[in-house]
Amino acid sequence: MAADQPTILATSGGFRVGHRTDLEFHELVHHAVDLSGVHGRRPRLCHVGTASGDQRWWHANVTEAGQLAGWDVSHLNLFTMPPTDDLRGWVGEHDVVWVGGGSVANLLAVWEVHGLGDVLRAAWLDGVVLGGVSAGSICWFVGGATDSFGPELRVVTNGLGFLPYGNGVHYDSEARRRPAIHEAVASGVLPETHCTDDGAGLVYRGAELVEAVSERAGGGAYVVVRDNPSGTAQEEPLDVRRL
Repeated sequence: MAADQPTILATSGGFRVGHRTDLEFHELVHHAVDLSGVHGRRPRLCHVGTASGDQRWWHANVTEAGQLAGWDVSHLNLFTMPPTDDLRGWVGEHDVVWVGGGSVANLLAVWEVHGLGDVLRAAWLDGVVLGGVSAGSICWFVGGATDSFGPELRVVTNGLGFLPYGNGVHYDSEARRRPAIHEAVASGVLPETHCTDDGAGLVYRGAELVEAVSERAGGGAYVVVRDNPSGTAQEEPLDVRRL
């Protein structure tokens, strides 16, 4: 079973502290599995931790979260080498690819070396749901604001571009994020940009934004566009469905 259309869930959330474990999957990751349409067997989730350097201790927590959810979780480690010569086939065996947070600049550089962009595009077109948090959200877009280079945010524009927009994450929890996005959109460095507060996610079918969702009681989502006559950024809130 695969999603009936190419599907991406781009978020600023997905994990929470567990009751008896360090980590549990929150509602956004469960929603990604729902979007895949899998039923009648254990869902297969591929976790990608490139942005944090494939930290094995973190992967152990993610594996444990998968056990609690009743899913099969595997990890696409690129350090020190990929798990197989057939990455396209290996990734395509999963229902969901979930990309973790960290440095989006480093993630994109490492993915380029291994040709992972083409692998993920093929999986997306074949119905594997692509999702992720923070760096794992920005990567699907043209680019966005990042602290990959230091505490003063910079804008990257070499994202995979499956979605022809900019992306803003942690919009409500990090004060520099909103002004950085507004400046980038106003100057034309980023195109129309879609943003999420912590706990919120954006669902895309193909390249079309179809829904904003949140695993929190709060958690907004926004579209920022350039007003051509004034050369300023204009922000509009989206309706958000609570999961």
